[in-house]
Amino acid sequence: MSEEDPDLPREAEGDSLPFLTLVPNMVTTLGLCSGLTAIRFLMAGQFLTAVWLILFAIVIDGLDGLIARRLKATSDFGAQLDSLSDFLNFGVTPGFLVYQMALAPGERAGGWIFVLVYIVCCCMRLARFNVAQSRAATNGDSKPPTHFTGVPAPAGALMALLPVFIAFETGINLADHPVPVELYIVVVGLLMVSRLPTFSPKSIRVRREKIVWIMIGLALLIGIMLAEIWRALIVMILLYAISLVHSAARVFLNRRRPRP
Repeated sequence: MSEEDPDLPREAEGDSLPFLTLVPNMVTTLGLCSGLTAIRFLMAGQFLTAVWLILFAIVIDGLDGLIARRLKATSDFGAQLDSLSDFLNFGVTPGFLVYQMALAPGERAGGWIFVLVYIVCCCMRLARFNVAQSRAATNGDSKPPTHFTGVPAPAGALMALLPVFIAFETGINLADHPVPVELYIVVVGLLMVSRLPTFSPKSIRVRREKIVWIMIGLALLIGIMLAEIWRALIVMILLYAISLVHSAARVFLNRRRPRP
C-alpha cells in the first residue's frame, strides 16, 4: 500500500488556516457582540450597563488591530469586519443611547434628526478611513501617519457620551436639557468628518529612560479611573477637546500666515 492513498481526497492548498490567524477576527467579533448587547440593555432602560459595554468595545477596538499586527494576521476581511463593528459600536450604539437618555423621554419633532446626523457622520468617517488605508496599501506607504484626519470613531463615541458621563457623575436628568445635547452631538459628528488634524498615538516615540515613568503614570491613571471613572472620563474628554481647539488654532494661523 502506498504512503498516500489516492482514494482519499487530499486537502487543497489554502483550505485551512492556523488558528492564531483567526484570533484578531474573534476579538473583533467579541467587540461587535458587546455593542449589540449594549443596544439590548439600553432598550431595557439599563443605561449604565450599556455604557460599560460600549467602553469595553472601545478597549477591544484598541486590541484587535494590535493583536493582528503582532500575529501577522492582518487581512482585508478583518479590516472590513473591524470597520463594520466600529460603525455599530461607535456610531449606532452611542447615538441610540444618547437618544434614549436625553431625547426620547420628551420627544420633540426633529430630535431624532440630530442623532441621525451623528451616526451618518460616523459612517462617512469610517468610509473615508477605509479609502485612505486602501490607497496607502496600494502605494506601498508603510509609514504610520503622524495624525488622524478628523476625530477617530472611538474618540468620537467617547465625546458623544460626555453628556451621559456628566449625568452619571452629577445626577442631572438629560431629558430636561434636550437642546444642548442635540447641538453637542451634531458638533461631535461634524468633527468626525472634518479635515482637522487630530492626535494619533501611533506617532508617539518614547525614550527608553522614560519608559518607567510612563508605566508609573499608567498605573496612576488606572487607579484614578477605578476610583472615579466618570469624573476621569470627563476630564480626559475635556483635555482631548482642548487638543482639538489647539489643532484648529494652528490650522487657522497657518492659513493666515503669508507664504514666502
